[in-house]
Amino acid sequence: MASTYSDLGIELMATGENAGTWGTKTNTNLTLIEQLTGGYVSQAVTDSGTPTALAIDNGALTGVAQNRVIELTGSISGSRVVTFPVNTENFYFIKNSTSGSQTVQLKAASGSGATVTFATSNKGWKAIYLDGVATNTGVYEIEIDTVATPAGSDTQVQFNNSGAFGGDANLVWNSSTGLNIGSQKELRLQDTTGGEYVGLKSAGTATSYTMTLPAAVGSASQALVTTDGSGTLGFTSTSTFGITTGKAIAMAIVFG
Repeated sequence: MASTYSDLGIELMATGENAGTWGTKTNTNLTLIEQLTGGYVSQAVTDSGTPTALAIDNGALTGVAQNRVIELTGSISGSRVVTFPVNTENFYFIKNSTSGSQTVQLKAASGSGATVTFATSNKGWKAIYLDGVATNTGVYEIEIDTVATPAGSDTQVQFNNSGAFGGDANLVWNSSTGLNIGSQKELRLQDTTGGEYVGLKSAGTATSYTMTLPAAVGSASQALVTTDGSGTLGFTSTSTFGITTGKAIAMAIVFG
């Protein structure tokens, strides 16, 4: 009975087979397992319409798809495809080191299974899993923690935009002036339930000015007023604002 091979090319020797060569074949198998576990290989991507096929070589150490880490290299002038053998279940770490702003798609050699694509500007790493489904192997990206790329300009405040970074030109940080909220947008201070709020916003057409808060809280029956005509605020007793209660009553009697 002849030897058979696993989907990843490891030789499965039959009883009584390969007399006198078991040591060599076993060493090859062990080395191949080592490659599959953590081996590295560099593969140039073909710069043509023909996909770059990553092979599995039965009983040999030459198959590119028999390495855990694969670095894709070469100068490409258009979108390119890299294929893996069908019916192979495994995971890989793939580095896109191709030059040129082109996409690189990872897929099975045939069938309509899932694919994974490096974007034109993505020259980093992807961890992928091949599900090994017969005739229609799918390639799936394994989500790993990465440094997220900020959105917007370098002065825009970042926020969560449906799981990704977002930036808004109306919310800008300036190291000289502070936080700027543009286009008459509001600063909203919400209540305990978040359903109601107190909003502050600029006039539609305004002359620039700054209000400076006092250094300490005022006393009872004091109001916050401008104190110097330059935007400095202070607490002042409300009794100084106008007529007294007694005068108000007297005026009411005289004038009706």
